[in-house]
Amino acid sequence: MTLPTSEPAAGYRGDLRASRRDGEESLELFHEAGDRWGQLQATAVLGRLAEIEGDYPRAARLHREGARMAEELGLWTDASMRWSELGRITLLTGDHAGAEEFHERARLLAIEQADQPAEEYAELGLALGARRQGRLDRAESYLRRWLEWNRQFDAEYGAALILAELGFVAELRGEAKTALELHREGLAAARDTGDPRAIALAFEGLAGAWALAGHPLRATRLLGVASAARASVDAPLPAAERGDVDRIAAALRAALGEAGFEAEFELGAALNPDDAELLDT
Repeated sequence: MTLPTSEPAAGYRGDLRASRRDGEESLELFHEAGDRWGQLQATAVLGRLAEIEGDYPRAARLHREGARMAEELGLWTDASMRWSELGRITLLTGDHAGAEEFHERARLLAIEQADQPAEEYAELGLALGARRQGRLDRAESYLRRWLEWNRQFDAEYGAALILAELGFVAELRGEAKTALELHREGLAAARDTGDPRAIALAFEGLAGAWALAGHPLRATRLLGVASAARASVDAPLPAAERGDVDRIAAALRAALGEAGFEAEFELGAALNPDDAELLDT
């Protein structure tokens, strides 16, 4: 779900093991040095990694600890980001009201500090929650604002996530052509990041759009491509983040039957992701 702007370079490349190793080593060193600012940064990284792995209790604990440290140190932008992270975790556990409360708290802190990246992160969390609740117009209003802002700075990570979310909004409205256009643009942005998880998200979005357009074979193979991309960095989707994929897969199983779906999925999983765009034609 998240593509945080402060994640270390190893995480951006999809090297989660290296990111975890570096984060744990950094936290230990900052503890030894008594450097609370450093501890704050390390707990942020480890919390995000715990989220990717689906360990939400650990992620919530780390982000709460980070929020507490940030507020004690008067680092209000960091505090805003940690409250947003808590909002993400709360959303993944199914507590929509709690998630909105955390994200709104983060948003107000960011506005007080005139920090647009933190404000963006909070509002993207509000957009994620709105879409999950079927409040598509509200989700789109947040997403469109920040898409234009990201484009000013060639911020491909932010653009990739926003375009994926806008594509899903279009798909859920039944707008296949618009969904395809958005997810194609999102795939281009994701490829620029080099992160297999971002690329996988774009392929999952394209699968949904092609399923809606009446091309179940192509859509199923794209799901296979996405699954293989996530497996390549040992980061399969946790159950709480599988809502879109499960929804799309259910429609494709209904169209192809279980055996047909599995066969096409495996064909897609065997493709090189660099060649998979041939399916999107």
